[in-house]
Parts: sequence; structure tokens; C-alpha cells
Amino acid sequence: MKARVPQGPSMNAMIKQAQKMQEDMAALQAELEEREYEISAGGGAAKIKINGKKEIVSLEIAPEIVDPDDVETLCDILTAGINEAIKRVEQTSEREMAKITAGMPGMSGGFPGLF
Repeated sequence: MKARVPQGPSMNAMIKQAQKMQEDMAALQAELEEREYEISAGGGAAKIKINGKKEIVSLEIAPEIVDPDDVETLCDILTAGINEAIKRVEQTSEREMAKITAGMPGMSGGFPGLF
């Protein structure tokens, strides 16, 4: 009995598609790094602007929350805001990259372990 080899895209076509995907991913990564996100914390008492490289670009603090006798609350608000900012950058990057890898044949979720 002769074994059947499954028919599918040629290896050359797959390599070209992988190269195109790699180029698309590099371009998207560059674009994502240039994006800026603004996050509010403490009901708008603090505003954090972060870029796609996870670098804090600016920080605004409402004067009314600056209490020398309660530095702990200010620290909590800033910590929550910065963590939310980082989370937003990561989620956006993952979502955008998944759009590129999802189209690869035979890879229902893209390339496992790549992201």
C-alpha cells in the first residue's frame, strides 16, 4: 500500500508567506512603538501618557490629591495608573500581532509560542 502525501501549498509559497508575515510584523512593531496611550487613574486625579515602548511620556497629577500627610494614597493612584498603562500597551500589541499571525495556513492561532 502506497502512502499518500497530503497536498498543500508548496514549500516555496510557504516561505514567501512567512517572509511577508515577518516584514508585516516588523512594520507593525515599529508602528506600535510609536503609539501613545493616555490612562486616567484615581477618577482622573492622575493622567499617565505612555508610548508603545512602555516608556512614560508624561504624568499629570491634580493638585488636590497631593497631600503631604497622605503620600500613600498618591503612590497607590500612580501605581495603579502606571500598571494599567503598561497593560493597555501589551494588550494592544498582542491583539494587533495576532491579526497578522492568524492568517498562516495550518496555524489556527498563528505561530504557537511566538507571542
